[in-house]
Amino acid sequence: MSAGTLRVLGVDPGLTRCGVGVVDGRVGRTLRAVSVDVIRTPSDDDVAHRLLAIEQGLAEAIAAYQPDVVAVERVFSQNNVSTVMGTAQASGVAMVVAARHGIPVALHTPSEVKAAVTGNGRADKAQVTAMVTRLLGLDRAPRPADAADALALAICHVWRGTSVSRLDAAVAAARRGSAPVRTAAEPIRSRIPSAPAAVPPRPRSARVDPPRPHPEGKPR
Repeated sequence: MSAGTLRVLGVDPGLTRCGVGVVDGRVGRTLRAVSVDVIRTPSDDDVAHRLLAIEQGLAEAIAAYQPDVVAVERVFSQNNVSTVMGTAQASGVAMVVAARHGIPVALHTPSEVKAAVTGNGRADKAQVTAMVTRLLGLDRAPRPADAADALALAICHVWRGTSVSRLDAAVAAARRGSAPVRTAAEPIRSRIPSAPAAVPPRPRSARVDPPRPHPEGKPR
């Protein structure tokens, strides 16, 4: 792998099929598909055992390809609650495996991935698969769709994640060169400008003026 090239392992989480795709690339350069696979688990098996199988499969992929970052699809709400639960569980396993190996994790929403790969955040799976095949110069489209989605996640992070990381680094450098950066844990009171010091009242004169005479010379 050439200098400056980023290797991303994309994970399209799912209990029955968990897509895993590895892509090398950087902004402005040709992308290269390194590997693509799908981790499958039987739907009639115990959920704990299915998650364990996904963990083992992801650990093997990380050990084999040594990615710089793991890109996982961000889980969002759907009408099918059971599908969301399985996707969220598989997503959590992917993040844990990456953290255990000391690899940073990036989350991308489906619309972000579609926009990065096709230019349309509402593209369908067929369009995503076609663009992934074209961008990576593959002889045939990756199947099933979970495999194509995993490669799309990796492509998304090569293009979008690299730019975001550079922006974050620039912002951090600018902050270091100017005002100190305050953390969210810092007390709110410390962020409020202190009020100006109160001006002490002017001391009264000790002189007592004599009583003024009544205009008519005597009180009424």
